[in-house]
Amino acid sequence: MIDGAATALWSTLTLAGFAATRAVHRRWPRWWLMPLITAPLAIALILWFFHVPYAAYRAGSGWLLWMLGPAVTAFAVPIYDQRAMIRRYWRPLLAGMIAGSAASFLSGWMLASALGIDGPLRLSLLPRSVSTPFAMAISAEIGGMPDITAVFVIATGILGALLGEAAVTRGIPSGRTAQGAMIGVSAHAIGTAQVQPRHPRVGAVAGLAMVLTGLLNLALAPLALWFLRG
Repeated sequence: MIDGAATALWSTLTLAGFAATRAVHRRWPRWWLMPLITAPLAIALILWFFHVPYAAYRAGSGWLLWMLGPAVTAFAVPIYDQRAMIRRYWRPLLAGMIAGSAASFLSGWMLASALGIDGPLRLSLLPRSVSTPFAMAISAEIGGMPDITAVFVIATGILGALLGEAAVTRGIPSGRTAQGAMIGVSAHAIGTAQVQPRHPRVGAVAGLAMVLTGLLNLALAPLALWFLRG
């Protein structure tokens, strides 16, 4: 199969799979039917059934992953829209982002040590609490494997979204700003999307915290890695 045909095939399969699973999730909004769970599983089953190597699929659909890079520029929109909130709450937001990022990196490092995970796989685990475009960039910068990091990010986001939604429903912590910061720092885009329809203010703050945390982690990741290795 020529490269152009492979690109068309796997790109169409990926986009169609996401559209189909998204429609299913809208009809039956269960967490285990989230497109980020069902779409990759469906594609993996297709690759397994037809004995297609992952490398071939990756080569045909790689441009979709590349698009995550330019997509980062869209994060400037919530920063601009919420500039008044940043000026008002920049101190607690900064403290929360630093504390959340430090907890994420340290817990990832300790978990990897407890499980005997070392090398690039350990480094791939560290930026799991950052939105995917930032996490993959951080992973590449510190010597991890960006594709594996994306898997950790999705798993973290799904778990964080479930726990975050339960916490917000029970009023933990108190205040919509604090709840949004908690979700944005720990569960990034998946958590933000989960709470946005029912709690718009929480979702707005979560989106802002997610973006700012990603930028902070991208800037400080090499320093954090140096500290942990030291």
